[in-house]
Amino acid sequence: MVKLDIISDPICPWCYIGKTNLDQALLQFPDHPFVVEWHPFQLNPDMPPEGMDRRAYLEAKFGGKEAAARAYAPVAAQAEKAGAVINLEAIHRTPSTIDAHRLIHWAGIEQRQSLVVDLLFKAYFVDGRDISDHEVLADIADSAEMDAALVTRLLGSDADTADIRARDAHSRKMGVSAVPTFIVAQKHAVPGAQPPETWVSVITEIMEQIAAPE
Repeated sequence: MVKLDIISDPICPWCYIGKTNLDQALLQFPDHPFVVEWHPFQLNPDMPPEGMDRRAYLEAKFGGKEAAARAYAPVAAQAEKAGAVINLEAIHRTPSTIDAHRLIHWAGIEQRQSLVVDLLFKAYFVDGRDISDHEVLADIADSAEMDAALVTRLLGSDADTADIRARDAHSRKMGVSAVPTFIVAQKHAVPGAQPPETWVSVITEIMEQIAAPE
């Protein structure tokens, strides 16, 4: 088996597109060698817990409404190409993602990480839900067959918050400055939302190497 570490943020549209493309490639290889683990990276590490109005956030980040629209044009084009639904009109707030990352971490303990990541992407990009809201996160946990009551109690504490921040900082120290970043076999970094064809080539090469006689 080959480790595939994915550094991501659930409010990053390129992460959503990147996972959609990866999933399309993996469907072609039911016996693919990847063991996937998701790692935290906050696009907005200084975002207040309550988040902020999305329009204000985008205009501040990109320098105005028109600049924000231009910045998101390639996102919309690539999402459509990938078949990833992004309903920008439904998103009213840009949340802090520290608690969403905690949920992803806890999901990993139960081997449900990729499912929870999928549910977070859907909640945010399709349904326009606030994924910093503890009730929303508990609902996502329940949908993933996790213990929603336990998740609610954990969210009400500071459990694993320092660990998430430390792991985020570690990725930045390693040189990660944008997400998604995929790390194959703990050696090769693959940045960005790569198309399915790239992943097909990577998986094919890995499987040929595994099958080759010593």
